[in-house]
Amino acid sequence: MKNTFSKLALASLVLAAFNSAAANGETVLIGLAGPLTGPSARIGKDLENGAQLAITDANNKKPVIDGKAVTFKLVSEDDQSDPRTAVAVVQRLVDEGVVGVVGHWNTGTSIPAARIYHDAGIAQVAPVATGHAYTQQGFDTSFRVMGHDDDGGNDAGQYAVNVLKAKRIAVLDDRTAFGQGLADEFIKSLKAQGVDIIDREYIDDKTVDFSAVLTNIRSKNADLIFFGGVDSQAAPLARRIKQLGLPATLMGAGGFVSQTFLTLAQKEGEGVVALEPGLPIDKMPGGKAFEQAYIDRYKTHIELHAPFAYDATSVLIDAIEQADSTDPAKYLPKLRAIKHQGVTGIIAFDGQGNLLNPTFTVYRVTNGKWVPQSVLGGAAGH
Repeated sequence: MKNTFSKLALASLVLAAFNSAAANGETVLIGLAGPLTGPSARIGKDLENGAQLAITDANNKKPVIDGKAVTFKLVSEDDQSDPRTAVAVVQRLVDEGVVGVVGHWNTGTSIPAARIYHDAGIAQVAPVATGHAYTQQGFDTSFRVMGHDDDGGNDAGQYAVNVLKAKRIAVLDDRTAFGQGLADEFIKSLKAQGVDIIDREYIDDKTVDFSAVLTNIRSKNADLIFFGGVDSQAAPLARRIKQLGLPATLMGAGGFVSQTFLTLAQKEGEGVVALEPGLPIDKMPGGKAFEQAYIDRYKTHIELHAPFAYDATSVLIDAIEQADSTDPAKYLPKLRAIKHQGVTGIIAFDGQGNLLNPTFTVYRVTNGKWVPQSVLGGAAGH
């Protein structure tokens, strides 16, 4: 009786495995990793929405891989913007059998995640993660679809000196891999122009009281404060600068240009300047159509980086379709050599996996809105 049960159990397991394999032959899993809970959940959800639109658009074209009709499916995991959580999330995605991953949002999570994706042999296409260190690890599975902070910091430094005519510049950062790396690149750009900063201050990414650092900066008579950090802190920082009566312009370079900044900063956000990777949505090749599709589906406006998540997902699917295979060993060479027309522009990569010819846009808050001032970089600038 025991042998009969064992044989039946074994047969059931084999059948279940067969059915699972058959299902996987029809469903292609693409992972998404980002902050879906916590203070940055709005950004993670925005990335997820953008990726899901790309999945929907791909499936509407009735894709066929290796002679079989397939359906792409997004598998989302919450890394909470925390490097340790990100490592656990990566392992879950690998164990779930995803063929590639769109993620992570920030540099601090993308750096440790990259090694695990590389060891598993699958592509990691970061929609944001602008710290250059992410792609400097040498993994041939790491890619990003927006410009990195070496370029962004350099362009921001030149704009501060040449356009804003800043003379006395103070630098503040949040000590994250993104914020500190960006501030360092901004300072490097200033030094290359023969400009020395008058003060360097630090907070952490949970600081809510900026009085001490701003008091130090005020004593140095700064006319520009560069902040390496994101919108949720930049907004209260902007308010405190105005409340203390500092006659200094607040400037950032990535992560400022959102509706959240405008809501939190209120009237004190007026005049803040920020450089952001990419073109304004209405100048992106597919921007207007994407924005309308996003609003139609989600009944809300784009928060920040959804178009880049769409392109990260689409370029991964494009490489799989070009290779006619979901095997990373076959599609990765296609991804490295790809030239994909995306919503945000042409997606192609250099030897490290960085976006070729990245574009940046400088915005200023005018009458409560982010208004584009200047487009930097792009094919002409690099």
